[in-house]
Amino acid sequence: MGKTRILFAEGNDERMMEAAVHLHEEGFVEPVLFGDCNQIMAIAKQKGKQLEGIEIMDPSNISNEIKEQMVMEMIHLRKGKWDQAMCREKLEHANYFTTMALQIGLVDGLLGGSTTTTADTLRPALQLIKTNPTSSLVSSCFLMVKDEKVFLFSDCSLNINPSADELVDITLQTVESANQLGIVPKVGILSYSTLGSGKGESVDKMREVAKRLKRMMLDFEVEGEIQVDAALSKETAALKAPNSTIAGNINVLIFPSLDAGNIGYKLVARLGGYEAIGPIVQGLNKPVNDLSRGCTSEEVYKMARITAMQVSERKQQNSEESLDRLSTRV
Repeated sequence: MGKTRILFAEGNDERMMEAAVHLHEEGFVEPVLFGDCNQIMAIAKQKGKQLEGIEIMDPSNISNEIKEQMVMEMIHLRKGKWDQAMCREKLEHANYFTTMALQIGLVDGLLGGSTTTTADTLRPALQLIKTNPTSSLVSSCFLMVKDEKVFLFSDCSLNINPSADELVDITLQTVESANQLGIVPKVGILSYSTLGSGKGESVDKMREVAKRLKRMMLDFEVEGEIQVDAALSKETAALKAPNSTIAGNINVLIFPSLDAGNIGYKLVARLGGYEAIGPIVQGLNKPVNDLSRGCTSEEVYKMARITAMQVSERKQQNSEESLDRLSTRV
């Protein structure tokens, strides 16, 4: 099995180049820069970046056969909503071309957004990559890191006011992300109430989420509804949730709304000194991740490594499913 190929959608961005050089030197991930080859090499020379050995995917150098394959696949995926002319027009845009490069297997994962909006990055993925069969929606999480402390916060960037059903799905997706990152998940379903101490529509929703999760055959522990202080502090947990086995040690925090999640992760980053890595996109058929336009080259590097982890986990799952199907037939 070859190295995991991660396509950098804005290959002419200096931060993308710097991250690609770092990854290439490490040798675990094969970075691929997308864009006009001459332009990328000119910018690299101007910025003093050595791109020797790093592949550049220039759409003008892609064969007509492959482009036609992309067009036919797009027509199939859009189920007649787009005709050939529209598909060819879409492929003139970098975000659609890179998405189709992932879809037909030219690369294993896609990372973009350093110079474009989240909508521009994810719209083609939602239209063409689509959600995986076990998901009803696409969500996101942030990896929050400070020294040896590591948490996952979800959903902080995509779903505005998810329903109980959607929050169950978001939780399962975030647990999968935790497993991909080597984190043993202890999940807290956050609220302004702890195990019945408060009332309200939001409390009812989060209590229902926790109830549904606890009825499932899970391989992780979940608590809720729970206040964030009881989720994180052993002393507070002893007072508010004395019978809980994970309160005070929770490391996966599920927020009731985008308001709460977005405010929460930014407060922890700004006032608590945590590094916020993400958003890590969850629920798609193939790994596509979005960068902030203010990202650093180090953040690009880390998100590329996370994308590669998602690829590896997906390949392992596919391999296990293939073995299961084979054993069933035998």
